[in-house]
Amino acid sequence: MSESAPETTGGSAEAGPQLRAVGVTIDCADPERIADFWQAALGFARRVGDGRPYITLSDGGGSSRMLNHLTIQRVPEAKTAKLRAHLDLFTGDMDSEVARLVALGARVLVPASTETDPDGHLGFRATVMADPEGSEFCIVSR
Repeated sequence: MSESAPETTGGSAEAGPQLRAVGVTIDCADPERIADFWQAALGFARRVGDGRPYITLSDGGGSSRMLNHLTIQRVPEAKTAKLRAHLDLFTGDMDSEVARLVALGARVLVPASTETDPDGHLGFRATVMADPEGSEFCIVSR
């Protein structure tokens, strides 16, 4: 018996991916605090939910961003290790964006360096940061 791909609805496999946008969920202990940070950081205008357990941030569908929405989810357990996935946020001005995010409550974990890796990864440089509860993300530029 041979294995076959699962059946799909709404299109053929030959048509390729039909994905239009990405939504990301971040676990945290204090959804209000983390939603405040990410709403200011990303500039999302729309906010839905009361943090029991969710708050979802979006721009209300008014832009062509790949990140459609960010959901902040209350969880009972504390963060205990580095996240296995994180956001990479791209900017044309690394220094200004890092300073703006620090002013909002983020911390720099690993500054971008041209000395240890002058070409970065695929020509990009990254500053590794953490939100106010310690969830990692990167600010990336060329």
